[in-house]
Amino acid sequence: MPAQPTTVPCQYRTGRTLGSGTYAIVKEAIHIKTGQYYACKVINKKLMEGREHMVRNEIAVLKRISSGHQNIVTLHDYFETSHNLYLCFDLCTGGELFDSICARGQYTEADAADLVRTIFRAVKYIHDCGIVHRDLKPENLLFRSKPEQTSEIMLADFGLSRVMPDSKLSMLTEVCGTPGYMAPEIFQKTGHGKPVDVWAMGVITYFLLAGYTPFDRDTQKQEMEAIIAGDYRFEPEEYWSNVSSTARDFVATCLTVDPETRPTAAEMLEHPWLTAEIPHFVGTEDGQPRDLLPHVRKAFDARKTFRKAVFSMMAMKRMSTLAHHLSPEQQQLNDDVFKYKQESEKEVLENIDVIHHHNADLEEGKKEEKEKLKVEDDISIQNDPALAGSGPSSEPPATPAGAPSEGSKDSKEVTEKLAAVSLAAKKVFNRLTRGGK
Repeated sequence: MPAQPTTVPCQYRTGRTLGSGTYAIVKEAIHIKTGQYYACKVINKKLMEGREHMVRNEIAVLKRISSGHQNIVTLHDYFETSHNLYLCFDLCTGGELFDSICARGQYTEADAADLVRTIFRAVKYIHDCGIVHRDLKPENLLFRSKPEQTSEIMLADFGLSRVMPDSKLSMLTEVCGTPGYMAPEIFQKTGHGKPVDVWAMGVITYFLLAGYTPFDRDTQKQEMEAIIAGDYRFEPEEYWSNVSSTARDFVATCLTVDPETRPTAAEMLEHPWLTAEIPHFVGTEDGQPRDLLPHVRKAFDARKTFRKAVFSMMAMKRMSTLAHHLSPEQQQLNDDVFKYKQESEKEVLENIDVIHHHNADLEEGKKEEKEKLKVEDDISIQNDPALAGSGPSSEPPATPAGAPSEGSKDSKEVTEKLAAVSLAAKKVFNRLTRGGK
């Protein structure tokens, strides 16, 4: 008969709320004795019911890799109260990768290569640990602190990661990730593994050199078709004339459509763009490396404008379904999610006892987790966290009351207007980044 878990006084005090996802909130937390600050993911136990495997999976992944690499966000602690589960991570205060780049005074190809080299080393490490990330994108690359240094870029958010055996017989088949960074084999559902992270690194590198992604299209369907076909170009020329042919070859090598011939992370780290003693670059008239920042910032600002339009569209879209159009069960779930997240946010950790897990002997648990980790065949595409929250099963927020029903005339008119706004915004973005092509 297993021993009953013992409770101990809580060692943390929580502070301001840093963010909110579908089923969890993230709060700032301080360790009372050490004064160390952490980012603490708070998950209400009532919302975990039926989704326990997601949390088990994330913890199993993080325990394999935490504290093993300086550029991977570490799970420092996890514990539970009677109401919530708490996961304590590194608190990264330097901001997202691309925001920090745009705040610089200058940004060269050598800077991009330094960043890619550092990130790829972290990717190689998790692959060597038998983990595939599956959601590599600039938003999941954070700087530990300010001033931002390449050595302090951190790989974060392992909510979609999986333990991935080397055996080709053990392939993942669910559709997941962020569409613009997903490899062809994910869309095709032919089975995928570690090579999807190498593909995503190719998209990230393209983005770091130009400020936009290679498969941007007017619709998600067109984007998916372009990804499957490997249809991209180094355009417009005014952007890419500042980038060396070696860097372009690096991107093209990562974006090998066939996962069987796509190089590994270790092989990409041996590419000349990352190994040359003298960095590759396109020089100015006086022989200095070209500054990529003006074009990168211009494209990134255009992308933010487009995303803002999409956010507005999605917010209005959510209002296009009446609350009474939902079944009583759906409405109750929406109400419960809101209520339980509020409960999580209000819980005070001081002067309460918690069940502490991190120092427990989990060797048997690790073996059990490997057996229990399952591949789900439902589509779980992870969209932008600003829209969908965090975690591998993000869902749209509750629909507010008073909105037009989905099948109504008003709803159709709203949908048509939103589609026009989205398409117009996308075309503006494409004109600014790809010369309208």
